[in-house]
Amino acid sequence: MSALPASVHAIVSAALGLGSRDLSHSLPPPPDSARRSAVLVLFASSAQTQERGIDLLLIERAHDLRSHPGQLAFPGGGAEAGEAPEQTALREAQEEIGVDPTGVDVLAELPALWLPPSNFAVTCVLGWWRQESAVGVVDSAEVADVLRVPVAQLVDPQNRVTVAHPMGYRGPGFVLGSLLLWGFTAGVVDRLLQHSGLAQPWDASILVPAPTPSRTATGLGTDRSSR
Repeated sequence: MSALPASVHAIVSAALGLGSRDLSHSLPPPPDSARRSAVLVLFASSAQTQERGIDLLLIERAHDLRSHPGQLAFPGGGAEAGEAPEQTALREAQEEIGVDPTGVDVLAELPALWLPPSNFAVTCVLGWWRQESAVGVVDSAEVADVLRVPVAQLVDPQNRVTVAHPMGYRGPGFVLGSLLLWGFTAGVVDRLLQHSGLAQPWDASILVPAPTPSRTATGLGTDRSSR
């Protein structure tokens, strides 16, 4: 395994010590009926230059999906019979966006988290992109776009918000240009940054409404008057 950048080493070290309660204080463990799934949390050196530091690979989900349309997410999906989480995450990343599994060093797995609306038990598999492969939309039925987001952009307090949903949900969010990272994926990113010591203080009182499928994150209406 190639030497890891200090920031990725900090994230992995933190991940290895996390329990399910560290990741979510409100969700119970997955029930036996939950469907197994896994996602790939893939870190890499920034493309072409080291100036941006480390990237995190994300996808924008297809906008006509029934579940979480248009949301930013980790590549991944449901497990096939007999698959371990690592196998599921790597297979799905290859099928969705073309990641070559042989170029990925798997570093850690987080405890499975239950998503009640879809009844999925999701395992996050952390990886380092040791040997990068060309990526892009392979399965357009699932993926609209592929993004490489600098961790420095995720850490920047100016990009941190609290996302509020009309159903009562409130959780961490990351403003990424015209896009908003929120929900399950944002929660995992937030916990990893917090527990690794990479997070910077940010104003959690800044609220952004959760996007609807018919509204992009452009013109989010972020209330930054408290700054």
